Amino acid sequence: MQFEIQQTMRQFVDVQAVDMTQVSQFTPADFRTGIQWLLSEDKIALAQALADAGLSLHPESEDVLAVAGLLAAAQQDWPLAIELLKDLRAIQGDSTQPMTYQMLARAHFCNLQRAEAVQVLTAALLAWPEDAMLLEELSCLGPEFNFPGTSSLHH
Repeated sequence: MQFEIQQTMRQFVDVQAVDMTQVSQFTPADFRTGIQWLLSEDKIALAQALADAGLSLHPESEDVLAVAGLLAAAQQDWPLAIELLKDLRAIQGDSTQPMTYQMLARAHFCNLQRAEAVQVLTAALLAWPEDAMLLEELSCLGPEFNFPGTSSLHH
């Protein structure tokens, strides 16, 4: 992490607050790095505050949406994780990666939205038909969910 960003993060930890004047100069990558560092220091509340600031300043940043979505999932805030990961998927469009689909499907499943999880995985498998992680994820939802080419995963 850049020394300046690391020093700023240490100040946030010392005062237990995020200074919006300082973070207004952050790039989306700075937010991602700062949130990751705060999490490594077990400063969850500050990481969330920094994620909120990042979303406020860079609402369409893939970096910020991805790390904020993962943070929401880690805190089991499923509705927020779903919202952020849907936003990320909308921005990524046709270049949405399998991990984004997987995290969104899991967030739906954990939010007791099994049908939505299946819809996400079905869309993912249309884009990534040979992705083993996505095929396994779908098979974990139950044998009643079949997708062309997945029958061997269901016993």
